Amino acid sequence: MPVQASATCQSTQLAEQIIRHWHAAILIHLVSGGRGLLLSLYFTIYVQYQQCPFSPFVFCFFFVTSVVSSDSSPPPLAPFDHRIVTPKPHQIATYYTINRDEVLGGGRFGQVHKCIENSSGLTLAAKIIKARSQKEKEVVRNEIQVMNQLNHANLIQLYAAFESRHDIILVMEYVEGGELFDRIIDENYNLTELDTVLFIRQICEGLQYMHKMYILHLDLKPENILCVSRATNKIKIIDFGLARRYKPREKLRVNFGTPEFLAPEVINYEFVSFPTDMWSLGVITYMLLSGLSPFLGDDDNETLNNILACQWNFEEEEFTDISDEAKDFITRLLVKSKSWRMSAAESLRHPWLSDRSLHYQLNQKTIFGIFQDFVKTLQNCNSRS
Repeated sequence: MPVQASATCQSTQLAEQIIRHWHAAILIHLVSGGRGLLLSLYFTIYVQYQQCPFSPFVFCFFFVTSVVSSDSSPPPLAPFDHRIVTPKPHQIATYYTINRDEVLGGGRFGQVHKCIENSSGLTLAAKIIKARSQKEKEVVRNEIQVMNQLNHANLIQLYAAFESRHDIILVMEYVEGGELFDRIIDENYNLTELDTVLFIRQICEGLQYMHKMYILHLDLKPENILCVSRATNKIKIIDFGLARRYKPREKLRVNFGTPEFLAPEVINYEFVSFPTDMWSLGVITYMLLSGLSPFLGDDDNETLNNILACQWNFEEEEFTDISDEAKDFITRLLVKSKSWRMSAAESLRHPWLSDRSLHYQLNQKTIFGIFQDFVKTLQNCNSRS
């Protein structure tokens, strides 16, 4: 056998060994949206690099592209059946152990802590809401009534509620992946366009269900979207404290929300409806793809004026590699006249969320980027040696 053929055979065998070693790990971890094993994969292959010609790495690369795909399965259901919750006038400590040292989140309402149900050992989240006046208590009771009507995998589920003189505690489904906002600002997390497709599709599915139930969220923002785990792209929408039941014959106006995500009709104190949530979805999509907020000004007044003027554009540097379909999706949501915005159902039918061939192209683009990074890593290592 010629020497060159022998070397090729040996390198192919080596590549096959690498593939066998990492097959299960790549398949499980990358399909679930994780990135952590890639560094280990780079290292493992690099250890053999001096003995292995480059061709097997191309083989490895195409193998990885064959097993990486967009995971469109729904997030896990809550570990309990949907139930109708009525606040109990009991001390929560009788039934649950709240970990006051472990704060999961917080805001205008108070704080969310991890808690354990004493009887079952079930891990849950306790949202402690300060409510002293009758008006404050009515606001929280409205949140409970809204959550009682929502039974969907992409909407956080309510388990129990306790009311005392000074607060109301909502015991809810627990997820451990943190806020979607954290992934936007994390410089070490590579948030791809395909990741964003998966996130936005799930948000749309949750919104579609809410809107079918005639409920408006009215406070959609990345802080109110939780990731089920840090290794996946599964999400659940939370915080229904500002949600309202939509009654077409009763014109609804609101004067609350987070400035960056407010629709023009909210700022103008005009009637709100389902498209009001879709505007916020457009802002979230823009932020996930670029890391920028489309209307953010130096202060709240400037931000609100930018929204009223519908003054925004696609920043050239941040959107250079973003698909035309993604840009079209945003353009159909950030429309000043709410009657022209896509609905949640229309958004789910938009090519950016529904075209599998586009998703395949985005997937290949992601993997090619990973491969380019890998080659650069090898080149840098060789230049140092």
